[in-house]
Amino acid sequence: MKKTSLRFLQTHTNMTSVIGELVPDLFGEGYANKGDELLYSLFVEAVEQVPIAISITDKKAKILYVNEEFCRVTGYRPEDILGENESLLSDKRTPREVYYDLWRTISAKKVWRGTLCNRHRSGERYLSDLTIAPMLNEAGAITHYIGMHRDITQSYESEKKVVNQKLLIESVINSSPIAMVVLDDRDRVILDNHNYKALVSDLDKGEPATYFLQLLRNEMGDLWSELQSKEQGFSNREFKVESKGNHKIRWFSCAGNWFVENEVNADAFFQNASKQYLILTLTDITRQRRQMEELHIQTLKTIMAEDERVRGIRETLLGAMHQIQMPMNQIRAAEQILRHKGDDQHAGLLQILQQIQQSGEEAVATMQKCIPEILQTAVIPINLNQILHEVLLLNNQRICSNDIEVHWQPLAQLPTMLGSENRLRILFKQLIDNAIDSVCKSDGSEQRLKITTDTDAELIYVCIEDSGSGIPVEKRAKVFEPFYTTRPMGGNQAGMGLVMAKEIVNQHQGFIEIDPDCDRGCRFKISFPLHKQVFKGVE
Repeated sequence: MKKTSLRFLQTHTNMTSVIGELVPDLFGEGYANKGDELLYSLFVEAVEQVPIAISITDKKAKILYVNEEFCRVTGYRPEDILGENESLLSDKRTPREVYYDLWRTISAKKVWRGTLCNRHRSGERYLSDLTIAPMLNEAGAITHYIGMHRDITQSYESEKKVVNQKLLIESVINSSPIAMVVLDDRDRVILDNHNYKALVSDLDKGEPATYFLQLLRNEMGDLWSELQSKEQGFSNREFKVESKGNHKIRWFSCAGNWFVENEVNADAFFQNASKQYLILTLTDITRQRRQMEELHIQTLKTIMAEDERVRGIRETLLGAMHQIQMPMNQIRAAEQILRHKGDDQHAGLLQILQQIQQSGEEAVATMQKCIPEILQTAVIPINLNQILHEVLLLNNQRICSNDIEVHWQPLAQLPTMLGSENRLRILFKQLIDNAIDSVCKSDGSEQRLKITTDTDAELIYVCIEDSGSGIPVEKRAKVFEPFYTTRPMGGNQAGMGLVMAKEIVNQHQGFIEIDPDCDRGCRFKISFPLHKQVFKGVE
């Protein structure tokens, strides 16, 4: 093969001139003036042994020389290809524009580099990574072209498969209805989908992954590092997110799985190195949470309605008993006076008074038996923010219909307290109902309700303030007394609302007062001990 190619080159060219042109490029200027024998030897050994397909053509692309690698790549033997035009290798799949650019470049005495679709002798197509350089004589004119090419079909297919797999993965995760993101061990985003990208602007929290990772690590604590080290995933971690712009509340369920991939950089060429990644999914469960919240509120409305019905019966019976007790006390006093006189003249009257008193006591006893009991409820850890939020939702229709502006300012990290969930809900509903009633009946232009929570080392504070007509100073001490009401003509209730509120506060070892420094409307201040473990009397 070697002799065939060299003989053809020698026959059809001035071989010494061609080699003389190649030697400086291949070996440097120092070899240009050495003997022909050394030049031939160096040329043959270098060109024949190089693992790159090399061909030399004349100015019309007729092949004058090919090396062994050229024959291996193309499948043609020297006797089959020598004297033929390079176009013999070309395939029609290569666009004409590519060949036009090739000839325009090399004709301008420049080196052309590119990729062609060639055809093997067997008919199979392959991709050729080709470099063609013009060879110039001493006058600077083109005498020959030298071409070097490699079969890159396999590497191209492998690279294309990787790209296609990446596109397939991106298509799959982009079609997912949930936000997905892949993070490296430095919390950098490696891959994400369209739903995740949408969260960047929707949530207004910067990089969403960074925000949720912080929430997850704070909530999970040491469990996060433990699961990460064992490459065990997590799921159903729910978080409430409030956007800064419109204060829209959204809920997300987070799940994640760690996996390890081998590194592909130069550092990992001789020694295997791996890197850990986390695939994090963020599912918007706002709709489900709202449905659950609506169902919860409907359940609470049913419970509260039943409680109000029982409370109404209790207040009615207690009020009736209170009204009966007043004349009963007078009758009892009259009976004692007559009994003290011991006058037989009034014996009949005394007997009648005794009968009336007995009938009254029987009536009171009957009503006492009819008073419905309030069942005791469990004492559990409670977040007052949640209770207050639920009560506001229960009153949402009244608040909206009366165009009341609500300033809800809860402390973000409010500690829990031990208490009766239902009783505390009744307490705050009574106070907020009173506040709404006061605002609605007020002649002021401002319709406002403000609720805040706070804490210190010992107490949890709740403040409920309204812009209503307020409670006169001289009446503030009486509003917590039984059957006292500030409503005109006694209103429709028996005046036991604030009595019950104070009772619930006392049962939780707390304190309730009307803020004397509030000059407009009314402000109730309630405080509960933070570290009390047990208490009695909660119903």
